Amino acid sequence: MSAVLIGLHLERLGLSAGGIGLILTIALLSAAVTGLAAANLSSRIGRRYTLALAGILMAVTGADLAVASSPVLIGIAAITGMLGTASIDLGAYASVEQASLAESAEPRRRNLAFARYSLTGGLATAAGAALAATATDLPRGRLLFGGYALVGAVTATLALLLSARAEGPVSSASLSAAQVRVLAPLSALFAVDAVGGGLVANAVIAYWLHVRFGASAAALGSTFTAIALLQSASYEVSGRLANRIGLIRTMVFTHVPSNVLLALVPLSPTLPWAIAILFARFSLSQMDVPARQAYVVSIVQPAERAGAVAFTGLVRGLAQAAGPLISGAAIQGAVLGLPFYLAGGLKLAYDGTLYLAFRNRRGEHETVG
Repeated sequence: MSAVLIGLHLERLGLSAGGIGLILTIALLSAAVTGLAAANLSSRIGRRYTLALAGILMAVTGADLAVASSPVLIGIAAITGMLGTASIDLGAYASVEQASLAESAEPRRRNLAFARYSLTGGLATAAGAALAATATDLPRGRLLFGGYALVGAVTATLALLLSARAEGPVSSASLSAAQVRVLAPLSALFAVDAVGGGLVANAVIAYWLHVRFGASAAALGSTFTAIALLQSASYEVSGRLANRIGLIRTMVFTHVPSNVLLALVPLSPTLPWAIAILFARFSLSQMDVPARQAYVVSIVQPAERAGAVAFTGLVRGLAQAAGPLISGAAIQGAVLGLPFYLAGGLKLAYDGTLYLAFRNRRGEHETVG
């Protein structure tokens, strides 16, 4: 909901395209930092309490946006890291949830478990996008962000009701120096992909469609609802595909055609054409997400899984954060195709390098090469 609505909401509050890009950049940077903070905190106070604190931050963010009018207050919402503009594997929730999932799922079912995790998130994303379609003016937008605060409070409560099986080792190091060295080359590649992802984050695409074709909140909500449903279906396929051809091949072979389609988006003559290309692109583009999540937690020790997710998320987040700032400047300067061309090129370079460098390194649970 927030990813679809935030650009329009900020515009209604009087921010320029450049200002919107700056807010989204701050939000992405903060999401990356809170992911690392959550991983460290969970190793000290436990995962349930850490997730509850994330829910409280989410509630504060929603309440802020429901009443804020000044850029300073909006900036505070972005600084919490819970603005909802980041990808599903970035932020305070992701680092803790994915570590718990890796340990609670049987190794032979881990690929499918991460696919189902992404599927659940995708269906919820679709519901949020559908809600965003109802925000036809500023008061209704404020009301939805009030609902966002309520969801945060509910999430905090649910986290406390999780069983003890969700917990990992307490008072342990979240990530050792040796594991950082192992993850550094992979994280560097993730950073290249993330720069491209930040240029065309969902919040950026939604705002771009609004500026380029005059898409309304209702049109954007319907579009991103359909996109989320397509992504959800692709997650289920991804888990099964990874069991057959391996995690790295799943990440690369599904990513390449999606990035070619991404570069075609700005060539669209009309809104329906742009939406059709985006549908084709998003039916493939997120299939690498559960595969990447399962891969990262499978090349480190169990006690360091939350730290590994947070570390790679931090690198991705720092790299991704520059994207909205560049895209906002491009949109304001009427260079509307630039974000898509740059993103497509960077992501294709990432795909090729990832395959060449890591195709022979498997996760500890993989039975195929």
